[in-house]
Amino acid sequence: QVQLVESGGGLVQAGGSLRLSCAASGIIFRVNAMSWYRQAPGKQRELVAEITSGGTTNYADSVKGRFTISRDAAKNTVYLQMNSLKAEDTAVYRCNAKTLFTEYWGQGTQVTVFS
Repeated sequence: QVQLVESGGGLVQAGGSLRLSCAASGIIFRVNAMSWYRQAPGKQRELVAEITSGGTTNYADSVKGRFTISRDAAKNTVYLQMNSLKAEDTAVYRCNAKTLFTEYWGQGTQVTVFS
């Protein structure tokens, strides 16, 4: 089992920044990749950013150059640094951990960007 706890969401003005954190506990060594997804009201969930156990990162086109995913292995924590935020970034952001056989989700954290 893997438990994920997100933090860092909130209300921010367009152009501002936020950093989300996802603290993982449990059977961490089985995690192959950790990701951030988001879902806005009335829209499908989308992958925002992913970091593999080897350190490879992938980003949605809509956030490339603005968001950065990183990890602190010692703290079992993954971060999502979000800069130059736009109103369209408003969504519930959820942390995801994938193992070979299953995946785990955090409870989600709300990010609201106002103009």
